[in-house]
Amino acid sequence: MTTSNGRSLTAPELEGAVWKKSSYSGGDNGQCVEVADLAATPFAGQRGIRDSKNPEGPALLIPKGSFANFMMAVKTGEFDI
Repeated sequence: MTTSNGRSLTAPELEGAVWKKSSYSGGDNGQCVEVADLAATPFAGQRGIRDSKNPEGPALLIPKGSFANFMMAVKTGEFDI
């Protein structure tokens, strides 16, 4: 994520974020995703997404409504995954 001043954010810079690992993550397949509620950060109204194997790495920020729409589309099979 790039802030309005052009600076990239890493997950540790989202102090106050509450990260939850996806229930579909784990095992030996290496696909681990965590999502954060950012209500207690300057980025309230957004969701954070990071690679749980790289918690110090970059974080993607998405507006809460867009994330909810994306999750609903995944659940209803709108994507061929």
